Amino acid sequence: MFNRNKRSKMTREARLAYVFVLPAAILIGAIAIWPVLRSMWISLYDVRLNDPTRSEIHSTYALDMERYTQTLPILLRTFDKEASANKNLNAELRPLKEKAEQIKNELQSDASLNARYEEIDKLLYDFKPVPDELKYMELNNQKAERIQSSLDEMRISLLQLKETGALQRPDDAIGLTKALQDSFIKPNFVGLGHYKRFMTDARLWHALGNTSLFTVYAVSMEMLFGLLIAILINRSFRGRGLVRAAVLIPWATPTAISAMIWHFLYDGQNGVVAKLFAEIGVISDMSTLLSTKQGAMFSIVLADTWKTAPFVALLLLAGLQTISSSLYEAAQMDGANKWKQFVHITLPSLKTTILVALMFRTLDAFRVFDLIYVLTGGGPANSTESLSIYAYKTMFSELNFGAGSALAVIVFICIAVICTIYVKILGGDVISKRGG
Repeated sequence: MFNRNKRSKMTREARLAYVFVLPAAILIGAIAIWPVLRSMWISLYDVRLNDPTRSEIHSTYALDMERYTQTLPILLRTFDKEASANKNLNAELRPLKEKAEQIKNELQSDASLNARYEEIDKLLYDFKPVPDELKYMELNNQKAERIQSSLDEMRISLLQLKETGALQRPDDAIGLTKALQDSFIKPNFVGLGHYKRFMTDARLWHALGNTSLFTVYAVSMEMLFGLLIAILINRSFRGRGLVRAAVLIPWATPTAISAMIWHFLYDGQNGVVAKLFAEIGVISDMSTLLSTKQGAMFSIVLADTWKTAPFVALLLLAGLQTISSSLYEAAQMDGANKWKQFVHITLPSLKTTILVALMFRTLDAFRVFDLIYVLTGGGPANSTESLSIYAYKTMFSELNFGAGSALAVIVFICIAVICTIYVKILGGDVISKRGG
């Protein structure tokens, strides 16, 4: 009886726990998982907003009804005009016209397509715009491919007639046939085509190298200066609260604003930092910071270190606060100097905190976008272009949403791998501590 009541109580508690966890799971799915899944789905298609035939996802063939309605009747009239202009061409043109009429009959045997054709034809006759919901209609792939094959044969026949000089206006018939072909929109499903292309894309690997280089340099500098700042503000001195608040100002400044500030400081004409570095011999010329590959990389690392080192310091300060002062007192009584106290007490006690700070900063630095975009724009000559900026340019500058989504997924995969490695390390560290 007691065991049954205990199991019943545990079941109720488990259900209650699921009720509390469910909203968090829904939020995570809506905010984090759904956008990634959507990007993965779009990356399987060649979606380009600057190409009307690829501006939407087409899993099957589609017919541009507006173009079809405008083109086919004119093509049929063109065949009649050519036949009336040269009676000797009737034998050659009649099969072509019959083929065009056969295409029309095959398509418009579909009642819904025929109804839409009549509706669009009426709108065009009245000089009214065709609504977007009427423009495209899905077609059976086999039917569309068969019609495309017939149109190819028509176009070849017309080109042969053009070479013989038999047609009066050959370009009209050929152009209308090509326009009719273009009204059939091919499926833009490419599967893993974008990923295969990027695997041999030199620009992607260059961007990945820039991102990795920036991440290593920036995170190393932030961890070093963050630790120094944390040790400094952990000491007791007059005005410590004011110093702690002031240290956090760079981190509280929006990234775009801090990037603009540093852009002015690096300016080759009036930049204070550029002038200072040139005076002390760090750089040969004031314009070096933003006009050379090494100078631009150094510039964004320095700006990111200035902005984010206080965040690292805040995390490490929290870890320093948990270290008992009795450990330092005991070490001092044993004759350990400050360096030995730091190596044998401070660093081991901060190991987990350092790993957490390192994980946060690595993940954040690897997906860097706004700092580089505002400060250098990825230049000069893409020398500071990160993966996120490459994805942004592909998606919003080139309007290639399929390839841009594939790049976004690649960034996500890299972040997931890095996160998994850190979680494994942190998990192992926690287990070893519990075991000890």
